[in-house]
Amino acid sequence: MQIDIITLFPAMFDGVFSQSILKRAQDKGHLQINIHNLRDYSLSKHKSVDDYAFSGGAGMVMQIEPVDNCLEHLKQKTHFDEIIYTAPDGEPFSQPLANELSLKGNICILCGHYKGVDERIRQHLVTREISIGDYVLSGGELAAMVITDALARLIPGVLNDEQSALSDSFQDNLVAPPVYTRPADYKGWKVPDILLSGNQAKIEQWQYEQALERTKQRRPYLLSE
Repeated sequence: MQIDIITLFPAMFDGVFSQSILKRAQDKGHLQINIHNLRDYSLSKHKSVDDYAFSGGAGMVMQIEPVDNCLEHLKQKTHFDEIIYTAPDGEPFSQPLANELSLKGNICILCGHYKGVDERIRQHLVTREISIGDYVLSGGELAAMVITDALARLIPGVLNDEQSALSDSFQDNLVAPPVYTRPADYKGWKVPDILLSGNQAKIEQWQYEQALERTKQRRPYLLSE
């Protein structure tokens, strides 16, 4: 999979993408991440990419021209299956959506900033708008990191144990059951006996019941989907 990210702040990605699973995915050749500075595609001598809104009011708006220039340049080399704009009012990001996107070959993510982007970008240049929650961030970079991380762990060969991703929360519309490790008794706080029984069938039944109960308590809407 290839993910191209268009941003005003390329350095924000250095630490996140050079650690842990994302680094492993790139080192193994399963994921290629390309970061593009939108200012490189500005025609302004000051490399500006924003301007005042015609409607007036506070806040600046990302211009369409630099974004279009950047996308046209990238599309000369890559056919993108999706061009995603990270927007607070976009489609809510979810595990099923992550599963769907992980099957794509090439994805481009445009990180929003300022008061938003020229509406023509949304109407004509992107294929999808995604939100990671009903709140506003200073920019779309953090959202792009979240989306990239969620997709990377689903790519075959990235995780040492591929079954791990399949048992994550939300994969089957249930949150994950509680998990424990050694010691079995710590300060009198004991691991449930069933997990020490060695009876795998009963353990799996217990895990399902716990996941179901936890979902009822914490994400009841998942059970109606």
